[in-house]
Amino acid sequence: MKRINYILLPFLLAVSGLIFTACDRELLDTAPNDRLSENLFWKTENDARLAANSLYTDLDSTNIFSWDAMTDIAHTNQPFDVQAYVELGQYDATSAKVFGEWAKAYKGIRACNYFLENVDKVTSTNTTLISQFKGEARALRAYQYVKLASLFGDVPLVTTAISLDQSRTLARAPITQIWDFVDKELSEAAGLLPTTYAATDKGRFTKGAALGLRARANLLAGRYQQAADAADQVIKLGVYGLNDSYEKLFTLAAENNKEVLLDRQFIKDTYPVNVFNLLAPYSQKSANSTYVPTKALVDMYETTSGKLITDATSGYDPANPYTNRDPRLRFSVFLTGDVLPSGIIFRPEPTSGTADAVGNTYIASTTGFNIKKYVNPEDYANPANNGINIILLRYAEILLTYAEAKIELNQLDATVIAAINAVRNGRSDVKQPAIGSTASQADLRAIVRRERTVELAFEGQHLFDIRRWKTAESVIPGPVYGITYKTATGALATVQAVAVNRTFDKSRHYLWPIPQKERNLTPTLTQNPGW
Repeated sequence: MKRINYILLPFLLAVSGLIFTACDRELLDTAPNDRLSENLFWKTENDARLAANSLYTDLDSTNIFSWDAMTDIAHTNQPFDVQAYVELGQYDATSAKVFGEWAKAYKGIRACNYFLENVDKVTSTNTTLISQFKGEARALRAYQYVKLASLFGDVPLVTTAISLDQSRTLARAPITQIWDFVDKELSEAAGLLPTTYAATDKGRFTKGAALGLRARANLLAGRYQQAADAADQVIKLGVYGLNDSYEKLFTLAAENNKEVLLDRQFIKDTYPVNVFNLLAPYSQKSANSTYVPTKALVDMYETTSGKLITDATSGYDPANPYTNRDPRLRFSVFLTGDVLPSGIIFRPEPTSGTADAVGNTYIASTTGFNIKKYVNPEDYANPANNGINIILLRYAEILLTYAEAKIELNQLDATVIAAINAVRNGRSDVKQPAIGSTASQADLRAIVRRERTVELAFEGQHLFDIRRWKTAESVIPGPVYGITYKTATGALATVQAVAVNRTFDKSRHYLWPIPQKERNLTPTLTQNPGW
């Protein structure tokens, strides 16, 4: 879909009035040239296509990195960033981060509702195409509700383009109703969507993407049989598979590969994203290191023997912590000694004297780690003008969703083991030892949770995972640690982010508060417990 011209229209398409003047009655018949009139639109198939295209601008993009930075596996590097206060537990219903995610989601919902109410005005004999556009809109709307339910719990379920007066009397629908709606919408949308598209339409919602999102939604809802069934449907489509290289998965060369079910598409110069500038180490043209990995994540990666680094028999060497580790670690995180896009060596140790040294500047990574996914050498010349697509749903997640759902159902069969092992060793550059078929339910639960964490790191899923697992209260609180390095005396020291002590109150932090701005406008909205 990268060749499609995006259109920016408030609430998708604003109803524009004609400019009246008593001096020149000809103006009554003149259409404005700075906007589209509703009376002139919704005529052709191309109008429907352009309107459907615009709905994709409300998908998530680089904000997914901030979600991981509010968990144990990543950290917001600058303390004055708005999400840093969420990480510290120092936020409430007035938080700009909380309001921003709410507003972005409902903006997308409003656009989809408007589209669905108007697309049938288009005169077309191609009913299959119009039905496809409707399926896209319904799936995109469901995407927003999955996010809202996961962040806020009960939320207003709005399925029409309501007026301002109607918005002032909205009430929150029970979360079970939201999950019911999402499941039904995605199931029906899948029936309207094609399995694949031509190259010019890559990036649109497919049948597999709708089913994959349905699998994710039901896993989040704890509806394990529905999650397993939806994931199995994706698997049996036979369209998707793991990209042969994990290292190349987040590069420009691998865009639109067979692992991607859904992504946010960008085009350098025309419709760019600033992911390089956002994530790369400070030395890379003064990139921002906005979100950085933590020691907690790095320590989760097994050794190449398939053992945890806490296992005395794993062969882990604290003095050489990145040797003989799961390859996904080095493919996901910039580690000491890595070659950076500029060609220099990454040296984040506080004693290194480099631009990336911890403590050199408040912008350099405070943990000594930087995110490597999406940071490509091609973008070094212009760090804010990147064309890389941001992946929102991929096949590895489908395999792990299938496995986890079956584990929770205690349906421990060969397909569960096969799904996990495909992620662990199904690529040419990731060959972790296979999981045996004798593992217990408890063992498999721990394995699949760790696999989700390391496989999907920095892809926006971990915040929702630790909420539904109810482990956030255990893994989030406390200091943030980073690299271990040798001091001038040869002793080992571990970096600790200065003045950071995360807090997670289990009585209220499993759900965000309903934004106060929304409650001021809509007094009928109740608040979540503890806020």
